[in-house]
Amino acid sequence: MKNKKLALLFTTAASLALLAACTTNSSTATSESTATTTESSSIDLNALALPQLDSEVKENEALVEMKTSEGTIKMKLFPEYAPKAVENFLTHAKDGYYEGTTFHRVIEEFMIQGGDPKGDGTGGESIWGKGFEVEISPNLYHIRGALSMARAQTLDSQGSQFFIVQNDEDVSDGIAKQFVPEKIIEAYKKGGAKALDGKYTVFGQVTEGMDVVDKIAQADVDGETPVKPVTIDKITVLQEAK
Repeated sequence: MKNKKLALLFTTAASLALLAACTTNSSTATSESTATTTESSSIDLNALALPQLDSEVKENEALVEMKTSEGTIKMKLFPEYAPKAVENFLTHAKDGYYEGTTFHRVIEEFMIQGGDPKGDGTGGESIWGKGFEVEISPNLYHIRGALSMARAQTLDSQGSQFFIVQNDEDVSDGIAKQFVPEKIIEAYKKGGAKALDGKYTVFGQVTEGMDVVDKIAQADVDGETPVKPVTIDKITVLQEAK
C-alpha cells in the first residue's frame, strides 16, 4: 500500500508536468498565475458564488450521469463559468463519443483521466475539430471532485479529454486568504489539486459517486494505466441548464 503523503508529494510535482493531454509550460503557468492573482486581488473573493460547494443542482447548471464499469458518477456542470467546455462535453456525451472509452490514466491521491477514444492519452478532439482555449474563473477550483479539462502544452489545445480530481489529502497549507475564498480554503482541507488552479478549466463537480472515483483511482496499474480497463459505458444528460 503506497504511503499517501509520499504519493501526494509525487503527484503535486506531476501536476505541473502532466503527460499527454494534461501538460503545461512553466513560463506559461507563471504568467497565468500572475494574471489570476491580479484579478483575484481586485474583487471580493468571499462574495463570489462558489457552486462547487452546493450539492443542489441549480437551473443554470447541467447534470450528467456517467455509468462506468466500476459504478455510477453524477456531476453537475457550470456553463455560466465555462461555457465552451460544458458545450463540448455535453455534445460529446449526447453523441455517444465517450461510450466505450477508458480512464486511461489514474494516479491515486491525484486524479483519474479519460475521454480519449484512442485510449492512450494522445487522441480525441473537440466538437469544433480543433483545440479550444482554457476558461479560468475565480468561482471554480480544483477541489476534490472537480471535473476539469485536460490539455496539451498550449492553452488552446483542449479537446475531448477530461479528469476528475481524486486527492483527499489536506492541501490547504500556505493558501493566502487574499487570493482564494475562505470557503475554498476550507474545501482544500478535504483534498484537491491546488497547483492546477489558473492553468486548467474546471467545468463541473461530482455530486454523487466519489466512492466510485476513489475505487478507480485505487486500481492496480501498469505505470499509470489500469491493468483491468475501466470503461465509460454511457453518459446521460439528466438536466440541461436554463
